[in-house]
Amino acid sequence: MASSNVATFVLVHGSWHGGWCWQKLLPFLETDGSRVFTPTLTGMGERKHLASPATGLSQHVEDVTNVLEYEDLHDVILVGHSYAGLVISGVAEHSDRVGKLVFLDGIVPEHGESMFSIIPGLQEDFESTADSQGLVPPWEPESFGVVEPEDLAWMTPRLTPMPILTHAERLDAPLMKAKTLPRSFIHCTQFGLGGFAELMRSEGGHVYTLDCGHDAMVIQPAELAEVLRKHV
Repeated sequence: MASSNVATFVLVHGSWHGGWCWQKLLPFLETDGSRVFTPTLTGMGERKHLASPATGLSQHVEDVTNVLEYEDLHDVILVGHSYAGLVISGVAEHSDRVGKLVFLDGIVPEHGESMFSIIPGLQEDFESTADSQGLVPPWEPESFGVVEPEDLAWMTPRLTPMPILTHAERLDAPLMKAKTLPRSFIHCTQFGLGGFAELMRSEGGHVYTLDCGHDAMVIQPAELAEVLRKHV
């Protein structure tokens, strides 16, 4: 088990991203000796060759749960960006190795919900653009609030298609153990998920704000690291 003065972060990326998306954040987050893991979900990033019509939310939950098990991590600060709010909620249901949950501008779900059931119009958008293998092409980096030319050049070739089942599959978390853990929401104010911030606050969680677009780890990595360290 990690010592009490060394935090363990597991950072879970959102749609179309991969573990690579945290690269700018790591130098700021690791300065105090914290351990940081940045798994890439099946079918994404450098694991894009594993994408298939069967790649769904439950497989992504298993991806992260296995990281906690095989790395023998305990009392983890589990951070989920965007879609990964569902992933970390599923991990909390199936693993006793999570100490805190942080929704980084992430979806805050209930049992039985999916991305499609939570966000109106998303299913139609995905189904209209998915290819024959059920893979949805990525949104442009600008959609996530990324505007710097250097960041655009870095992100654009790394964003990969998203298996549609990840957004169609419903969260299997009947006990909603996620709600028994300390939880917080980091609201990126320029993206539009403020409703989840209010939901988190109403349920007794902490809410932090960053004045930036959705991809805070790219746009404001130093500021994001400062907020994350408040969870240690």
